Amino acid sequence: MLLWRRAGRRMLTSSHVCNTSNRTTFSLARSIKNLFGQPEMINGDRPLLQPRKISPPLPVPANIPKPPYAASGNFPPWSGSIQVHNEQGIRKMRAACKLAAQVLDFAGTLVQPGTTTDQIDRAVHKMTIDNGAYPSPLNYGRFPKSVCTSVNECVCHGIPDDRPLQEGDIVNIDVTVYLDGYHGDTSRMFYAGTPSPEARRLCEITQMALNEAIQLCGSGVPYNKIGKAIHHIADNHYYGVIKEYVGHGVGRRFHSAPTISHARNNMPGNMELWQTFTIEPMLVQGQPKCDTWKDEWTVVTKDGGLAAQYEHTVLITPEGVEILTLP
Repeated sequence: MLLWRRAGRRMLTSSHVCNTSNRTTFSLARSIKNLFGQPEMINGDRPLLQPRKISPPLPVPANIPKPPYAASGNFPPWSGSIQVHNEQGIRKMRAACKLAAQVLDFAGTLVQPGTTTDQIDRAVHKMTIDNGAYPSPLNYGRFPKSVCTSVNECVCHGIPDDRPLQEGDIVNIDVTVYLDGYHGDTSRMFYAGTPSPEARRLCEITQMALNEAIQLCGSGVPYNKIGKAIHHIADNHYYGVIKEYVGHGVGRRFHSAPTISHARNNMPGNMELWQTFTIEPMLVQGQPKCDTWKDEWTVVTKDGGLAAQYEHTVLITPEGVEILTLP
C-alpha cells in the first residue's frame, strides 16, 4: 500500500527535484507522437468510475494481534528511521510477505466480469484472518476496507464497493498483512476478461519498470536510481509517472523512511544491508495529474487515462536484493 498522500506530498515537495530539461523533452515527444497519428487511448467509450455503495468494515477476531492504529483509526506518525532487521526480524518479514503474496494470488483468481470489488475484499479479509494475520489497510487512517482495489483510471487507494467488474477492466489489488508484528506489502494488476491492447501494454510496461528497478538494488546503491530507471522506461513508452505517491520502508511499521520516488529525483540516501522497503511504480496513459474523491482516499487520473501499478517488498542482502513478496 502506498505511502499516504499527505505524508507523501510533504516528503516530496521538500526534496524532490526533477530533471526539468528531460521532462520537457519527453513531454514534447509525446505531443509530437500524438500529432502524427499515434495517440494514447485515454477513455474511448469506457464509462468513468463513480462513487458506489461501500459496505461496513469487517470484524477481526479478538485473538489476532493488531497494529497500534487498528482500534483508534489514527494515522501513525511518519518515522524518519529506515527499517533494518536482525535474523529474527528477517524470518518474520519473510513470513508476512509470503502470506501477503499468497493472499494476492488468491484474490486475483476472483477477478472476472460480474465480481464486485467488495466480494474480493471479503475474500481477502477471510483468508488473512484465517491465517492469524490482520489486514493492514483496515482502519489505517479510517480506511474502511481490508484491501485496496483500484480499477481502470483509479491510480491507487481504491475502496472496494458494489460495482461489478466489467469485461476488459484492469484492476490493481493491493494486499498488506500484519503477521506476528510485521507488515508484508504487495500489489499487481489483474484483468477482468480480455483487456484492450492499450491496457495490456500499460500493465506490461509498468511491471517491466518495477522489475528493472529491483535489479538495480543492493547495499550502498542510491535510492534515486530507482526513480531514474522507472522514469526512463516510462518516457520510452510515452507514459506518465505519478510522482505524488511513493514507495516506503515497511516492517514493524506500515510506512517509514526511506521515501522511494518512482520519478527522476535527486533525493539523498543509499540502501543499507538488511533493510526492507517497497517499490511500487504507477504509470498512466496520459498526463500524470490526479484528483482525489470526497472519500479522501480514491485517487483517479484527471484525464480519465488508465493507470497501472505493481509492487514488491524487497530486502537488501549481501548478494544484492531479495524479493520477499513472491508466493
